[in-house]
Formats: sequence, C-alpha cells, structure tokens
Amino acid sequence: YRPLFALLDDNGRVEPGPVAEFAETGTHGEKIRGRRNLERYIWSHLNKQQVGAYAEYYVKMELTMYGFQVYGTEVDDRGIDFIARFNHGPFFEFQVKSLRSYGYVFIPKNKFEPYENRFLAFGFLVDSYPPDLYLVPSVAWKNCNDLFVSRDYPGLKSSPEWGMNLSKKNSPLLEPYRFEPMVKNILENQQTLKISL
Repeated sequence: YRPLFALLDDNGRVEPGPVAEFAETGTHGEKIRGRRNLERYIWSHLNKQQVGAYAEYYVKMELTMYGFQVYGTEVDDRGIDFIARFNHGPFFEFQVKSLRSYGYVFIPKNKFEPYENRFLAFGFLVDSYPPDLYLVPSVAWKNCNDLFVSRDYPGLKSSPEWGMNLSKKNSPLLEPYRFEPMVKNILENQQTLKISL
C-alpha cells in the first residue's frame, strides 16, 4: 500500500490528472471551448465548507459500513461532530478535520479533552485520489511530538489548542492511525476502551 503522502512534493502538491477538450453553448448562445478534468476527486474545486461536509459524511458512512450506529449532533458547540457505537457497546465521540495538502488543523482544548473514547477523524484529500482516512485517539495528545502538538498561547487572546502539524517530514507519524486498522482495534477493545497503538 502506498500512502498518499508519497505522491506529494515538498509543497504538498500533486501533478494534475488527464483533461479533455469540451465545447458547449453558453447562456447567450455563444460557443464555449475549454478543458475539463476527467477525474472524480478534484478537491481543489470545492470550497472549505464543502470539503469539511464531505469529510464528515464520508467518515460517517465508512463507520456505518463497519456496522456502527452513527448519530449526528444538532449543534457542534462541544467539539463533537457525531457519536457512534457498535451493537450495544459504548459510545465513541468523533471530531472530523480535513486537509487538501500539508498544513495544520487544531481543536480548542476546552472542546476536546483527551480520553479513551474520543477520536479525531482526519481526512487527507489529495486531488485525483479518494480520501485517506485516519482515526486518532484523543489520548495521542498526551504524548506530543512533531505531529501532535499542544499550544497554550500564554498572555495572548488565542485559546489553548491541540494541533496536528502535518508535513512531509512527519507524515509517517500518522501511519499507525489509518482508518481500517483503527476501526478493527476499536471493535476488538471496545469493552475495555484500551486502544493499543
């Protein structure tokens, strides 16, 4: 398996895919000619809100395919996008974040206290490829490193936050949290809530 990170250059960009010539009629009868990308996953054409909504729904549907019951929240005022559980097991809380290239995502500390059944679901969306999904237990931030960071901003107006600083150099630190193995890990350990990493 080749991670999407391997396809990116140092700036987090990937070469564009194949395009096709097209001609169509405009609203005033004029002929319009151009080039249109033939590929399905062109994340750069979506705005930030669309990308965030897609990532959240995609994670929900993937969990549903594994047999989880997924419940949305009406208002995301506590840092939780949705909750889910498998059969009659415990509930798990999920916050969803996504990036289209290397960068930084964060969650305010007062909305994402680390404990065993809370997760960051992260989608990495690179043009021309389906999403790469990851499930990061919130307890990962108890042992910060180059990828998982804690920022408190003493003396500043910014609220303290947990962050994920994704770059080409530290992207291998995210590999243990790939979606499918993590889901299996959750299912195997859901009664004890001890997630092995």
